[in-house]
Amino acid sequence: MKMLQIVPRSHARLYGAMIKKQAEIRKNGRGTFVRAGARRRHAARWTHVRYKGSIELEPGPADAIEVEIKSPERGDEARLLSSFLGWLDRHFGDQLSSVNIEYRRGGRR
Repeated sequence: MKMLQIVPRSHARLYGAMIKKQAEIRKNGRGTFVRAGARRRHAARWTHVRYKGSIELEPGPADAIEVEIKSPERGDEARLLSSFLGWLDRHFGDQLSSVNIEYRRGGRR
């Protein structure tokens, strides 16, 4: 499991912008991330069209965003991380201050 903390530059409302951008991309029939599960106001769960696993996002302290990436397969977890970081950089790179990654061992291994 990988935990990310995304810190926006100068108090940008990044969480809402990310959710809106993903919805806009899917509405146009493109994109690799799909919103999964019930809609919640302060959390979202995305899946990837090709890789197993999920990405859970929720607002954190001080406008940061907490992200949890997990997959039953280690290779897919790495690919989910790479895909998500690429998406984040493409759409919001100029609004980011930092992205911190914490590697955690899951209970499945």
